[in-house]
Amino acid sequence: MAAGSFGGEDRDTVSSTIDTPAVDRPAVPRPVLTARNGVTAVFALNGLAVATWFSRVPAVREALGLSAGRLGLLLLAMSAGALVAMSTAGLVTLRLGPARTVAVSTVLVALGLTGAGLSAGLAGSLVGVAVGLFALGYGSGACDVAMNVEGAAVEKRLGRTIMPRFHAAWSLGSVAGAGLGAGAARLGVPVGWHLSTVAAVVLAGTLLGVRAFLPAPAEPAGPADPAAGRRALLATWREPRTLLIGLFVLVMAFTEGSANDWLAVAFVDGYGVSEAVGAAVFGVFVVGMTLGRTAGTVAIDRWGRVRVLFGTIGLAAVGATLAVLAGSGPVAVVGVALWGIGASLGFPVGMSAAADDEDRAPARVSVVAMIGYTAFLGGPPLLGFLGDRLGILSALGLVPLLLLPTLALVPVLRPPAR
Repeated sequence: MAAGSFGGEDRDTVSSTIDTPAVDRPAVPRPVLTARNGVTAVFALNGLAVATWFSRVPAVREALGLSAGRLGLLLLAMSAGALVAMSTAGLVTLRLGPARTVAVSTVLVALGLTGAGLSAGLAGSLVGVAVGLFALGYGSGACDVAMNVEGAAVEKRLGRTIMPRFHAAWSLGSVAGAGLGAGAARLGVPVGWHLSTVAAVVLAGTLLGVRAFLPAPAEPAGPADPAAGRRALLATWREPRTLLIGLFVLVMAFTEGSANDWLAVAFVDGYGVSEAVGAAVFGVFVVGMTLGRTAGTVAIDRWGRVRVLFGTIGLAAVGATLAVLAGSGPVAVVGVALWGIGASLGFPVGMSAAADDEDRAPARVSVVAMIGYTAFLGGPPLLGFLGDRLGILSALGLVPLLLLPTLALVPVLRPPAR
């Protein structure tokens, strides 16, 4: 049974799964295990694609000669693509199913990543990079909804918390992307060649991964009447719990996204490190995210969503503050690691909470993701404009200021009563 089904007990996650010896648990059907592996691969490859772009942002800025403010506006193109995708991703997933939605959207990811890289590295075209980023954002946004819906379905069939580990796979892909980006920057590998090669790997791997998803139902995934699907999506926008989860995810997306967008640049500008070191610092952040998401599943099953999120959000606030105010590069890197660990669970647990009711999961995940992705839409230009006036490193001080009041939203993620 799913963890989200036991909200009426003292803990807000499944305790019986933890207390039952492994030998006494019912065997998990092979198709579910296969689907788990497929979803893990898709998450990892999506993280590889996105982190590959972020790791080369300093090089793209240099190639195009952009100020912090103009770079923020350029990054807005990717966020805009993702936000547009969120408005339709729920309906598309209902109609096509998660597997086909992930496959189609990853084609857009590959085209966008390749286009952005070639436009920056060969043509020096700001417009070309913006178009590529819009396609990358649209494909990644649609893929995000579909793979989270599939991940939630697998989680329910496994009967234990696993969604953070899917997002940990995304972070592992990000670690690989950041590492490859740091190496490519150090070796002077052209941005266009680097991004287009990664795009081909991501596309091929994802098309193989979706073949392992849960078998499609005999009936269509969505309502036969498209208007009924639209009405169901609109009704979801009137659900208080869904909207509050969306607000929570908004702040956590800003906490994570601000690091994705600006950490490398902030350390280059604020601490005077090289582009390669800046990319490596970004890698420290995603390593922290990976560790938090790997250990977080055990912590959530033991203590529940609410208690764990209170702790991790506080840790993220302390880490971000340390990264900005430390004044010492090595100490700031420790803050970056704490920031990554603390920010690790907010987004995946928010997605899991939105999908507590599997029948309504596509619509609710779409709504929560759309609200959350407005952070990726507004965050880059906001921090870019602040960076023009205060410096990018100081602008990141906005992160802990937003995290502290977000603690009031944590209880809404408690699973509803059975």
